Amino acid sequence: MASKLWEKNITVNTDVEVYTVGRDREMDMYLARFDVLGSLAHITMLESVGLLTADELKALTDELRDIYSVIERGEFVIEPDVEDVHSQVELMLTRRLGDTGKKIHSGRSRNDQVLVDLKLFMRQRIEDVTRAVASLFATLLDQSERYKEVLMPGYTHLQVAMPSSFGLWFGAYAESLVDDLTVLQAAYRVADRNPLGSAAGYGSSFPLDRSMTTRLLGFGSMNYNAVYAQMGRGKTERIVAQALGSIAATVGKLAYDACLFNSQNFGFIKLPDQYTTGSSIMPHKKNPDVFELTRAKCNKIQALPYEITLITNNLPSGYFRDLQLVKENFLPAFDSLIDILTMVDRMVAEIKVNRDILDDPRYDLMFSVEEVNRLVAGGMPFRDAYKKVGLDIENGNFVPCKSVHHTHEGSIGNLCNDRLRAMFDKTLDAFGFDACHNAFAALLGRND
Repeated sequence: MASKLWEKNITVNTDVEVYTVGRDREMDMYLARFDVLGSLAHITMLESVGLLTADELKALTDELRDIYSVIERGEFVIEPDVEDVHSQVELMLTRRLGDTGKKIHSGRSRNDQVLVDLKLFMRQRIEDVTRAVASLFATLLDQSERYKEVLMPGYTHLQVAMPSSFGLWFGAYAESLVDDLTVLQAAYRVADRNPLGSAAGYGSSFPLDRSMTTRLLGFGSMNYNAVYAQMGRGKTERIVAQALGSIAATVGKLAYDACLFNSQNFGFIKLPDQYTTGSSIMPHKKNPDVFELTRAKCNKIQALPYEITLITNNLPSGYFRDLQLVKENFLPAFDSLIDILTMVDRMVAEIKVNRDILDDPRYDLMFSVEEVNRLVAGGMPFRDAYKKVGLDIENGNFVPCKSVHHTHEGSIGNLCNDRLRAMFDKTLDAFGFDACHNAFAALLGRND
């Protein structure tokens, strides 16, 4: 049986071990390749400050790169009697290299190991989410342009209000994603700081070169204060979860609209048949189950930052085992959000719009403001025009003019989609993902 990294001469009760380890092995599989990358940077630094020889560095680097390849092939496992991914990697190195493998832990703690693993994981998964957001954004803008001439009712208080258009409706969600991406970029900046070298939260007496590991791992900067590096655990995840929740809120609202507008009482859009399900008793039913589940899944993601807050908000400075539980719902949330974005992207691309909505007289009154504005433009005071149109409606004399001529920025006739695309692209470019890609390629010897 493999011993624990921290174990001396006392064997821990099996029930206690099961209780404290929990789902850590399962969660650590999300972090395995990032643990190897962190170790590659750490040993390169250790050699530079004289804690490893050049030969030891080469042997460790070769073995870590081999372990990384094992992870990429899906063949890496954390053995049943091994506590976590950090222990598994060190055990594999020790089996292959003997005492040299034991030197990899010099100058660090599992505390800063998991911190750097989590930050590397977050950076990568934020990039994956960003790519999925970019695809949905492009689809929404395409649909906005495709249907920009098709009018639909706009609502306030769920009452028919004023003319809107499908150009506005699709474009509104596209612009919402621009703001969401801005929030995600801010979260990325928080994650893009190197905690390695903070050890257990109080630094090390070894002359560690933290600037070197920051550069080797492609971080934008480091967490300078060793105590704060540990305090940032939980906080960083909460900030990132809030950014994921912002995206989920946008998509959840879109899902609600789609369910509403697809119902027979509205009939504004038609969802593709392959994304609906039938009823076991009613042969006519085509239920929008995919959008309904999307709405629920988005709500779960929006709950995540509150869960993290409740786990962490009564902890003083320093490390506590409570933080282990943050991983359980946080790490899988990225896959969940990417699945949501991918499915919604596919559905939005195939939504068909009803071009004849305004043939229904129930929507005639939404043109009342257009008539008021027409009278005002002809010289009538606004309050007089408002009263006249109101009386015409009450007396049954209102005849709508269903053509609209909106020209200001962001209106039916001037969607500004080109500006939205430029804003999105500027925000996307500001992430600077290439720094991570180049750093990882160098650590893995894959520059060519």
